Amino acid sequence: MSILAANSQILSREIYQRYQQQQLWNNGSCLFSPKNSRYFGSDWKDRKWKNKIVRSREWRVQALWPDLSRPSAIEMEPINDSDHLDQILARARQLSQPIIIDWMAAWCRKCIYLKPKLEKLAAEFDTKIKFYYVDVNKVPQALVKRGNISKMPTIQLWKDGEMKEEVIGGRKAWLVTEEVRQMIKKFV
Repeated sequence: MSILAANSQILSREIYQRYQQQQLWNNGSCLFSPKNSRYFGSDWKDRKWKNKIVRSREWRVQALWPDLSRPSAIEMEPINDSDHLDQILARARQLSQPIIIDWMAAWCRKCIYLKPKLEKLAAEFDTKIKFYYVDVNKVPQALVKRGNISKMPTIQLWKDGEMKEEVIGGRKAWLVTEEVRQMIKKFV
């Protein structure tokens, strides 16, 4: 029986919920082991050791899945105007939590490549920091001037209502992501 799903995470979550009671953990990943499926290894049966093999269909179900208790990526929320930014900063100040703002443009290729990497980073720091983005072509220029943006993409860390540190990303996405990770670790 094959299952088609629009999103592989939907299938993963469904299997995770179905076999949640019967999972074996292996370094942060889980190995699903339904009761009636076969597995690799030996089994003592009829006073003899018998090796069991897994059929390819069962192997796909028993494959190592990522830790589904945490998302792999979190979509960044847009900031639309200065009032929205003020609300976000006030909420972050109440929670005493820093925020990351990615200043980008829809036409900027480096910005487009960097956004999914930052969304994965947002999942890594899910409870500690919130990630937002601003499309500089869709917001009033007063907001862009408030962020003091001259190049894109620019990733800024804001804490206590003011910008503390920034990374200007004109390089490879993985280099910028590492710089942002180091910047976050300084303030979290």
